[in-house]
Amino acid sequence: MPSLTEAPMGDGRFFARSGPHGLIAIAAAAGGNVPASDIAFSGVAPLRAAGPGDVSFLDNRRYVTALDETAAGAVIVPADLRDRVPAGAIAIVSADVSQGWARVAGLFHPRPPVRPGIHRTAIVEDGARVDPSAEIGAYATIEAGAEIGPNCRIGPYVSVGPGVTIGRDARIGAHVSISHAHLGDRVTLFPGARIGQEGFGFTPTKTGFLSIPQLGRVAIGDDVEIGANTTIDRGSTGDTIIGAGCRLDNLVQIGHNVRLGRCCVIVAQAGIAGSTVLEDFVQVGGQAALTGHLRIGTGARIGGQAGVIGDVAPGAALMGTPAQPRQSFFRQIATLKRLTRG
Repeated sequence: MPSLTEAPMGDGRFFARSGPHGLIAIAAAAGGNVPASDIAFSGVAPLRAAGPGDVSFLDNRRYVTALDETAAGAVIVPADLRDRVPAGAIAIVSADVSQGWARVAGLFHPRPPVRPGIHRTAIVEDGARVDPSAEIGAYATIEAGAEIGPNCRIGPYVSVGPGVTIGRDARIGAHVSISHAHLGDRVTLFPGARIGQEGFGFTPTKTGFLSIPQLGRVAIGDDVEIGANTTIDRGSTGDTIIGAGCRLDNLVQIGHNVRLGRCCVIVAQAGIAGSTVLEDFVQVGGQAALTGHLRIGTGARIGGQAGVIGDVAPGAALMGTPAQPRQSFFRQIATLKRLTRG
């Protein structure tokens, strides 16, 4: 059996690695400046595990003691922590440490390149169009009329339905199903995502329920990431729309005709009922529930496990069930604590 001890960051069995990289290139990726140097580094690591050949980072003063004790060869820090970097390490000062770290980590661990070609077990039906630069994995099915753009990776057991279009540089994980949908460029779907299935639409009759045809589509903008086992229903009359730059976590449910603006963030196990509109830059916490036909204003923040039953003003911050302004929620909690002390 493999050891259960913590492995070094970026285990080579799972993550591609490049390098070593010189200090000047690393600083450029981090958005920082360093003196001219021919020093090179071999990898990235957290402060406590880093060695002299590693680059690390710190952007939270609560962990400054780890910075004092680190053996890292270089550390990405904000300007106010420059003087706390140990004498044996090089300070790379960045205006945005999180962004700098993301780019440096990507420098050492780039996304694996696409391997153009169609696996011998994949099925590409007549009438489907697959760009020659795309990679089609084992047992994937690309149905007639579907279009796969340049430099896409379609993972094993993926199902791409008739008429679906996928833009360039997409990454579609294993066991994803896509139907009645158009995807933009650089879209990432993690394993098990379900895009374009029939929405939850029916009407009651005297003898049971009568399903209502779901005749819309799903439109996903550029640079969207959708987590594992997330489901996005196609529209019933219009389209379900996921705006450019959105990030959806694992196990999110998006109902029919929902519209997300640009760069919305939806955290795990949240559910958004049909025809609700989220304007740009809305954040929805884990396990939150939004009922249908609402409008959530630009920049609003919905706390975890909140239950939203009415429209939300731009920039509002809500918590609780039914959802209410965060300040009111915490005042109620404080009052309840005082009442129960006796």
